[in-house]
Amino acid sequence: MHAVILAGGKGTRLRPYTTSVPKPLVPIGDTYSILEIVLYQLRSQGFTHITLAVGHLSHLIRAFVSDGSRYGLSVDYTDENQPLGTIGPILNVLDKLPEHFLVMNGDILTDLKYAAFLDRHRASGRPVTVATYHRELKSEFGVLDVDESTNIVAFREKPTVKFQVSMGIYGMTRETLKHYTPGQALGFDTLMLDLLACGDHPRSDLFSGYWLDIGRPEDYDMANEQWKEMQPVLLPQPPGRPE
Repeated sequence: MHAVILAGGKGTRLRPYTTSVPKPLVPIGDTYSILEIVLYQLRSQGFTHITLAVGHLSHLIRAFVSDGSRYGLSVDYTDENQPLGTIGPILNVLDKLPEHFLVMNGDILTDLKYAAFLDRHRASGRPVTVATYHRELKSEFGVLDVDESTNIVAFREKPTVKFQVSMGIYGMTRETLKHYTPGQALGFDTLMLDLLACGDHPRSDLFSGYWLDIGRPEDYDMANEQWKEMQPVLLPQPPGRPE
């Protein structure tokens, strides 16, 4: 099984931690980097081949991971000389990927079973499967519904809006991306809108376990605070650090 890990962003929201270290390499609990945790998880679930899409400070990621043999994986790389969006880097290596493969951001901590997720995507026949998570957003204000004649037609006191968000983990089918040109910038949002426009609906795979997107300093602080409790869940059999 093959996974593409998106590790090319500058991590500007996580500064100053990412000023000299790429976000996937920031340490969690002084034990492992985020990327190491993900690599060990993927290996334990049967993944054998990883493609790292790198850009910002890519030489550090290459030096740290190398060919992946230290992690029991085969790792290769695709470089972003300019920002290509979430999907753009994949287009450059599309001919080297299997028909169904995993795509994920390199700054995620979750106990999602990646292999089972990819199996569900493969069985669904959908062009893309998005791992999704329930979120609630509570308004700080009373909300008014106003019609075209400026009449207030409804009022809700500080309502809570429930919705599903993308976890940054996708089951992808190669055929879905063959219509795009290698080298072009392509965001996940554009891909979703293109698929919806032609009636080829992506699939939601709702998850209710542990998920933390480490995008902001407060998220990083939370990950470190929770690491002692979550390590047995995220890494049930902690591997030895490679020499």
